[in-house]
Amino acid sequence: MKLIEHWIGGKHLTGSGERRADVYDPALGEVQATVALAEPADVDAGVAAARDAFQTWGTTSLTQRSRLMFRFRDLLERYEDDLAKVVSSEHGKVLEDARGEVVRGREVVEFVCGIPQLLKGEYSDSVSGGVDSYSFRQPLGVCAGITPFNFPVMVPLWMHPVAIACGNTFVLKPSERDPGASDLVASLYAEAGLPDGVFNVVHGDKVAVDAVLDHPDIAAISFVGSTPIARYVHSRASANGKRVQALGGAKNHAVVMPDADLDFAADHLAAAGYGSAGQRCMAISAVVAVGPSADALVDKLRERTQAITVGPGSEAASQMGPVVTEGARDRITGYIDAGEAGGAAVVVDGRGLSVAGHEDGFFIGPTLLDNVTPQMSVYTDEIFGPVLIVLRVPTLEAAIELVNANPYGNGTTVFTHSGEVARSFSRQVSVGMIGVNVPIPVPMAYHSFGGWKDSLFGDHHVHGPEGVAFYTQAKVVTNRWPHVSEEALAHLNFPTAR
Repeated sequence: MKLIEHWIGGKHLTGSGERRADVYDPALGEVQATVALAEPADVDAGVAAARDAFQTWGTTSLTQRSRLMFRFRDLLERYEDDLAKVVSSEHGKVLEDARGEVVRGREVVEFVCGIPQLLKGEYSDSVSGGVDSYSFRQPLGVCAGITPFNFPVMVPLWMHPVAIACGNTFVLKPSERDPGASDLVASLYAEAGLPDGVFNVVHGDKVAVDAVLDHPDIAAISFVGSTPIARYVHSRASANGKRVQALGGAKNHAVVMPDADLDFAADHLAAAGYGSAGQRCMAISAVVAVGPSADALVDKLRERTQAITVGPGSEAASQMGPVVTEGARDRITGYIDAGEAGGAAVVVDGRGLSVAGHEDGFFIGPTLLDNVTPQMSVYTDEIFGPVLIVLRVPTLEAAIELVNANPYGNGTTVFTHSGEVARSFSRQVSVGMIGVNVPIPVPMAYHSFGGWKDSLFGDHHVHGPEGVAFYTQAKVVTNRWPHVSEEALAHLNFPTAR
């Protein structure tokens, strides 16, 4: 049985403890590997390697950092298929979806290839007599990332390339459910020439997470996961004096107006709701049908939901793979049961799906529920599975009120042909990322990703300009170079420009 080890100081280490976790093939329901679970001593070792490496990496020239990121970017492209296969085998998503994840993560590396431009400061000449002032940004030191199972390549790539390009060193704690991709990424960094200790991977569970949150030598922590854990990470790490960005859960609404192209909307809603078996923080999970077109929209969604081919992620015919664990499948089934018991209409039922040759896999079919109300758990909770729910409201105002009353504020979209509706919706909803006829409005790497309300704890979004700001701190220098014979200008009163 393959053992996935930690990557610390440029080499694989088994770690100080004996604890292990199983890594499954979700399509077969079988264990394919085990992963070492870190003890606090292993986190200490990873942080120590990163701290030592920072002494030289933090002063490495911008040119060298940029060139390394160019090499790393090329390796991510060369090994795209290998990364996708690892992701598909451990997560369950289909290969094309896994490749898309690698590409979107690589875009962040492409963004930070321009780090010399991104870290340029400002200069003000002659702010006072013979006095100039300028600003620049410096790295923080050792940074850490705690990342979820649903994007084992893309989400970490939102973090560590930005941190490393800014001159920091990094300790990654990926999900123990699908750790293989992070191990491969570590080897690509090494091949690109990244010095030992700049990037480290420590696998583990809550023991490792708490050790990261409490470690005195970690300056900043990035997290993506559920809202309860995001709140916990933000609270505990902030109490320890760390800079924190903690992205939480979501309940993303898609508002469909009566003037929308219903075929276009239904195509994109099915793709956004069922892609990656709904295991995306930006998945559309709540369709808000406005006015009289709801029946027609539900009919079209039924057709598209029933047409989806579910199977192993490695098979070309599969459009949707299994969910990540048996427990996830059972939890999702429980939500469908609760929705039906509460009065929702089960339009398409994915419960009890069996895939030939993979009867023990963690499969659940795409499910469509209609006539859902805001009081039902299928609406209030983040299901994180292939369950698309439909709520009906009479007006745009009622739709906006529904969106704003929800505690999450990650992403939302509106389908309409009206520019007035799109403009009003975009300005009135309390959500961080908004799409207009775009169901999954994930920003490009040169913008920043992040939600509002219970979807984000902390002041900074990830990657893009806010990512650079998060991983650096500003300095402002005011200087004068007086002549030896110059009259002294020191005064006891507060100085002013002159």
